[in-house]
Amino acid sequence: MKRIITTAAAGVLALGWATASMAEQWDMPLAYPATNFHSETAAAFAAAVKAGTNGKLEIITHPGGSLFKGGEIFRAIRTGQAPIGERLISALGNEDPLFELDGLPFLATSYAEAFKLYEASKPELSALLESKGVKLLYAVSWPPQGLYTKKPINSAADMKGVKFRAYNQATARLAELMGAIPTKIEAAEISQAFSTGVAESMISSGSTGYDSKLWEFTKYWYDTNAWLPKNMIIVNMAAWDGLDKATQDVVMKAAADAEKAGWAKSEELANWYKDQLKANGMTVEPPSAPLAADFKRIGETMTEEWLGKAGDAGKAVVARYKKM
Repeated sequence: MKRIITTAAAGVLALGWATASMAEQWDMPLAYPATNFHSETAAAFAAAVKAGTNGKLEIITHPGGSLFKGGEIFRAIRTGQAPIGERLISALGNEDPLFELDGLPFLATSYAEAFKLYEASKPELSALLESKGVKLLYAVSWPPQGLYTKKPINSAADMKGVKFRAYNQATARLAELMGAIPTKIEAAEISQAFSTGVAESMISSGSTGYDSKLWEFTKYWYDTNAWLPKNMIIVNMAAWDGLDKATQDVVMKAAADAEKAGWAKSEELANWYKDQLKANGMTVEPPSAPLAADFKRIGETMTEEWLGKAGDAGKAVVARYKKM
């Protein structure tokens, strides 16, 4: 059996893609803990691929940033250090504005709207990824985003000077527009950042708060439904082209099933995560009218800014989404 092995520490290139006639093992870096539903969805996808190919292709998941940290995964896949992996789409905003789309506040605020936005952007997203040497297999939404804070927040003015965890350009810009101080922190580093005072607040899902036990560091979660970002599973095009058609078909079927199951699981867990935050002593409530108004204004500003830099492609996606 030929295995494509990579190690982040060594930083070596892949040993080379196996030919279609050889059994392969692919290492799949994931940024989130093994118990996170995204990681569980990826593990189920990997199991389906192994079963569907009778072991011809085995995908081994490496959750929690154990093989590559979240910020390293996209580059690792593009350069062939990993054949397949997961990345938060909006975290790639430095690569192209289109990646920022589902991180725009209040453009899509429900699962139905988030899926429409995904469908509207999928042709452009797939083409953009392929231009960078990777192929989109599937994407799954996070639960709606809310604001974690140590103190009560009545309006955006209360966030002035607060150290704010940012994980992409959109959250960094959001922090700036609130008067907060953005600090880039990957998912695996959240607990350490809050425990050491590097971060005091962030906007994220109930899922991330649960995984990071944010009740140990914050007291409030404002259920803003700001946006529903997505993680995507992507594969290196050279690795993909090295698979025979039958194996590719199995992978795509497993990907479609994982996408459907992952979206359903995300929606199912959304309220459960809120309950867990409450059970661990956090105050979970909707934003005040002034805070909601501030967020709406900020969202409109960010959307206009994004349309200005996303060009005709971005405008076409948003127009298509609004017609759906």
